[in-house]
Amino acid sequence: MLELKGLSKHFGGVRAVDGLDLDVQPGQVFGLIGPNGSGKSTVVNLVCGLFPVTAGQVLLRNEDITGLASHVRVARGVTRTFQNIRLFGQLSVWQNLWVAQNAIEHRSEGFLRRWLGGPGRAREEIDRILEFSDLSGKRDELAGNLAFGEQRRLELARAIVAKPALLLLDEPAAGMNAEEIDQLDARIRKLKQDGLTVLLIEHHMELVMAVTDRIAVLNFGQKIAEGTPDEVQANRLVQEAYLGVAEAA
Repeated sequence: MLELKGLSKHFGGVRAVDGLDLDVQPGQVFGLIGPNGSGKSTVVNLVCGLFPVTAGQVLLRNEDITGLASHVRVARGVTRTFQNIRLFGQLSVWQNLWVAQNAIEHRSEGFLRRWLGGPGRAREEIDRILEFSDLSGKRDELAGNLAFGEQRRLELARAIVAKPALLLLDEPAAGMNAEEIDQLDARIRKLKQDGLTVLLIEHHMELVMAVTDRIAVLNFGQKIAEGTPDEVQANRLVQEAYLGVAEAA
């Protein structure tokens, strides 16, 4: 589904991502972890097209998308959530989803007609995503008035209503309480069950270890380990670089 070949991003003398090779198979939940500043969010920004690459390639379903604009990548099936929530605060919950859905729909009736009374199928899909996200009761609320956890759920809903092939989750559990993280766990598992491929960046290790099929670990922009959750947890380099094992341990 997603292949990164020698992917690099340099900011002056800083090598934020340095020669990264990664292969995410269709239907996987693939975790990308590492200390703060290790390059994880930069990878997401390179995959979705927010940053131009310094070197290397981004391939989606064997198609080179390295030079494509962000909106073209969305049309190709790449959507994301943000570490810092970026909703349309002055639009309703329903309108946030409608805008995201409109970005990938090509219909003949035009923007105004779709806004005033689009096809029933499109509205039904939004209603389904609202129910999946436990936001049906908030559909007419302004996004900016939602509680933090509800805004997190809306960001996820907005990403999946665009019918992605690849979903990039950038620290989706940040700021959530234990109950909300459990609900996020269940939603990610359901997305995987439905066949969606997910690249997950997350600091909440219990969530990462519970939902991922494979994990890659970054440190100073380079991959230092990759494997199953059990293999990664047992890796000495990972323990020292990320999990904080003392030298005397």
